[in-house]
Amino acid sequence: QVQLVESGGGLVQPGGSLRLSCAASGFTFSNYAMKWVRQAPGKGLDWVSGISSRGVMTRYADSVKGRFTISRDNAKNTVYLQMNSLKPEDTAVYYCAKTTYSGVGGPIDYRGQGTQVTVSS
Repeated sequence: QVQLVESGGGLVQPGGSLRLSCAASGFTFSNYAMKWVRQAPGKGLDWVSGISSRGVMTRYADSVKGRFTISRDNAKNTVYLQMNSLKPEDTAVYYCAKTTYSGVGGPIDYRGQGTQVTVSS
């Protein structure tokens, strides 16, 4: 079955950096676009970034553009989210998600358990 396991979250000061990883299994990773979404305390799920199946196309929410970078290694079945210049408003549980096709705009059908990112001094 599909498994998505996130890691790399933690507590970081404003302006700091974190790199999230998501190890995928149970499906042909290189066939599907992947996304990162997040949920801040008391709020709904927000899309953060997406990457196409071969990594050629990427997309970012305006709130993270220029600060976050999504990438993937299809040989390792892993997708990453490099987060720089972190702000307190980036505090959330971050989820890795599989989409239903290769293009970056596809809907999500599976999501991992999430990793907590807290940005605070």
